[in-house]
Amino acid sequence: MLCLASYEKGQRFLEEAKQQGCRVLLLTSQSLEGKWPPGIYDEIFYMPDKEFEWNLQHMVQGVNHLCRTERIERIVPLDDFDLEKAALLREHLRLPGFGETATRYFRDKLAMRTRAAESGIRVPPFTGTFHYQSITDFLEKVPAPWVLKPRLLAGAMGIRKCQSKEEVWESIHRLGDEQSYFVLEQFVPGDIFHVDSIWFGGEVLFAIASAYGTPPLEVANEGGIFTTETLEAGSDVEQSLLAMNKAVLSAFGLRDGVSHTEFIKARADGAVYFLETSARVGGANIADLIEAASGLNMWTEWAKVEAAAARGEAYEIVQGERQQAGLLVSLARQEWPDTADFNEPELVWRMKKKHHVGFIVKSPRRERVSDLLKLYTERVRRDHHASAPPREKPGE
Repeated sequence: MLCLASYEKGQRFLEEAKQQGCRVLLLTSQSLEGKWPPGIYDEIFYMPDKEFEWNLQHMVQGVNHLCRTERIERIVPLDDFDLEKAALLREHLRLPGFGETATRYFRDKLAMRTRAAESGIRVPPFTGTFHYQSITDFLEKVPAPWVLKPRLLAGAMGIRKCQSKEEVWESIHRLGDEQSYFVLEQFVPGDIFHVDSIWFGGEVLFAIASAYGTPPLEVANEGGIFTTETLEAGSDVEQSLLAMNKAVLSAFGLRDGVSHTEFIKARADGAVYFLETSARVGGANIADLIEAASGLNMWTEWAKVEAAAARGEAYEIVQGERQQAGLLVSLARQEWPDTADFNEPELVWRMKKKHHVGFIVKSPRRERVSDLLKLYTERVRRDHHASAPPREKPGE
């Protein structure tokens, strides 16, 4: 199993893949040398950062040399930015899994919207940014505000909110030759949810729905405090989100793997719209949130799925008792924040990261989780929160 990693993540996947008896090879960026703990892979290979990120032909050549002595049977991208690399390698080596066209549905926001709309799934009105008259027609027909989104970046990265037609055109022209790599859509105010799921043999075996606090776009642009909490199991909103998640991923052809998918419930009419999906574990410590709520670690289960699919074996979910859980993450003013005063019995996880503060709480009652998130948000904002990363001193 060859794993690709642009960022330091997925250690639990690598560890479990070895537990499953796989020979695990890791290909990553040179700048991450020394970041990966020994014992969770069999061999590790590095490429210069720019080569790994942009020179796909050199990556193919490097893996071709590797294949002379290693019989690679599965390629697993551990991050969004590795999906295209994995697809290209699978196409070249004729290996199972998503090729380049199928990968678009999990990376390209325009491909996602087009496929969803073709499948009868509700999406905000949108247009590609290729043809100027089509953009003009869209702006005439669809009311402001609008958002200009990079097609190939993850989450809220690079999204621009525009209030006027002039602002839209200024943003498009500023992009120059890069403008075709964006999608323009109507901004729909509402509550944003995510569904994290595990798939095997084209069937969803596990799915859990959660609600963001402050929308991710707001957190990214305004430096807010990130929160999310699981929805009550069996509630109407959870059931509607799980059904829509199944429809989206079935239409996109996900068979074996995991997904993090986002939806928005419009404040105006209560309609639920599909926003975006991915064939990966959710970031921002969402995997830790799900583990607190269900006893399942998404990274570990993903490795089990990949190993079982490769061997043609069965895979079964074994989860613990369902709990309600909530997550908070924020930048901090202090280098190593002192959070000893956060000591409620429901606290089950505490972040240990420079210039960050974060917590996970869990309880049988969602009301208790919601109350704790509100309390923690107030205390973090008062004592720790920073709206931007602190500037390092020269030489640090």
